[in-house]
Amino acid sequence: MKLISYNLNGIRSALGKDLTGWLKCENPDIFCIQETKAQPDQTNSQLFEQLGYKCYWHSAVRRGYSGTGIVSKIDFDKVDFGIGIEKFDIEGRLIRADFGDNTLICSYFPSGTMGDVRQEFKMDYLYAFTKYIKNLKKERQNLIITGDFNICHKSVDINNPEKHVNVSGFLPEERQWFDEFIELGFVDTFREFCKDGERYSWWSYRSGARPRNLGWRIDYFLVSESLKNHLVDADILDTVVHSDHCPVKLIM
Repeated sequence: MKLISYNLNGIRSALGKDLTGWLKCENPDIFCIQETKAQPDQTNSQLFEQLGYKCYWHSAVRRGYSGTGIVSKIDFDKVDFGIGIEKFDIEGRLIRADFGDNTLICSYFPSGTMGDVRQEFKMDYLYAFTKYIKNLKKERQNLIITGDFNICHKSVDINNPEKHVNVSGFLPEERQWFDEFIELGFVDTFREFCKDGERYSWWSYRSGARPRNLGWRIDYFLVSESLKNHLVDADILDTVVHSDHCPVKLIM
């Protein structure tokens, strides 16, 4: 089973850059999307359906903002939208899909770069997400969690870490949350296959960051420890360009 996760920074823009042509060649079983910036009727679902996918969208109430999606060739037993807290759910930040013994979570975590109010909102989401996952683990043991976490977990996950200590996305309290979340029994799949630095999934549009590889690794596939033995490969597809992010891949 091949899964790909991708923050598109606007699905309509990505479709204009032949996203579906790339998707046809890559041919994942499940494609998870963050930051659709579109309502369901703006996503051109028929383009994905022509490739054999069924589409699930969780759009923000605010048009042109946030939003998540899953397109899948695998039939899901159950699909839920949101975590049950209105202030987060109106931003379209999470989709849960159950298939067999597995549960997939696709989430677009808030950014805190717009100031203290949004940083507080981000931290609130992190701890609400932890509570949501703890409750889910009581009934569903095999979790696959993917998305744009908007956090670099370790120093190896960011360029020039000493310059970013006080920057949202690399704050000590965010990294501590990530440590504590992993300790709930999760595996950072990319790090099971690659220990190297300078492998990133997001680059600012400013200052030629991408050509200079001044990036951040903020897009992840985490899986429950119970699924660790099923991992075949995980990678960052950093030559793929439809967005300021690139896709991340997991094969199980």
